[in-house]
Amino acid sequence: MTEEPVVQTEVEQEFAGIEVDAPRVGILMGSKSDMAAMQAAEKELSERGILHETRVMSAHRDPDVVAEYARNAKMRGIRVIIAGAGLSAALPGVVAAHSTLPVIGVPLTSSRSIAGGLDALLSIAQMPPGVPVACVGVDSARNAAVLAARILEA
Repeated sequence: MTEEPVVQTEVEQEFAGIEVDAPRVGILMGSKSDMAAMQAAEKELSERGILHETRVMSAHRDPDVVAEYARNAKMRGIRVIIAGAGLSAALPGVVAAHSTLPVIGVPLTSSRSIAGGLDALLSIAQMPPGVPVACVGVDSARNAAVLAARILEA
């Protein structure tokens, strides 16, 4: 019985060294209206040659979809998740609660934002202990992509 964990570890090490055409960064946003702001992250990652995927999913309207994505992201090859959200900005925290991957939150402004996105900024930055979310500046999706690239390089 002691051999089985060793075999699993060896297999995991073998898979870790295999290059695949899977996205390394997941870009999430809570609404299609956030797409324009989050395109800066897509552009930056594309220019750097980093494979990524973009999805729209709401932490409030589709919590089960968000949880499933977060739980399965690592298995699919994702290594960093960028989550853009405005107003209550729950998406980055919900993703972080369901994944051990690094999560970068992008606070987004909207016509209903308070103090130029301060509501979203505080919602992302003030996470409870054990649920870390990195936070870039308001509407700074490009910086989130740069940070994701640096995390991948480490």
